[in-house]
Formats: sequence, structure tokens, C-alpha cells
Amino acid sequence: MRSLLESDVGFYYAVGAFVAAIFVIGLTTLAVLSPAGIGARELGGLVVGFLLFMVVYFISITIHQLEKREEL
Repeated sequence: MRSLLESDVGFYYAVGAFVAAIFVIGLTTLAVLSPAGIGARELGGLVVGFLLFMVVYFISITIHQLEKREEL
């Protein structure tokens, strides 16, 4: 695990997994604590927005890897 976090890309993947876990915990907490619950439209908007964010995040990691390969 330590060797994974020592590389830049490994750290970025760990941060992405942490952000995804926080998102899921946040949605679960909102669903439990909110008296009205989460509506389908709100949930859909949150999930689609978050997935778009994560796609851009992981594309930027891939670009970072490609830039590193070109430097070598």
C-alpha cells in the first residue's frame, strides 16, 4: 500500500477513491437524515454531476501519465 501512495498516480487514484467514498457516505447520510428523503431528480442530478467530475478527474490522471512517458 505504501509503494502505491509514493507514486503521483497512485496518490491520485487513492484521492479519487476517497472522494467517491465521501460522496457515497454523504448521499447515505442525506437519505437517512432528510425528512423528505432524496427525490429521483435530485439524486439523478447529483450522481450525473459527480460521475462527470470523476470522468474528468481520471482523464486528467491519464493525461498526466502520458506526459510523463513523453518526458522519458
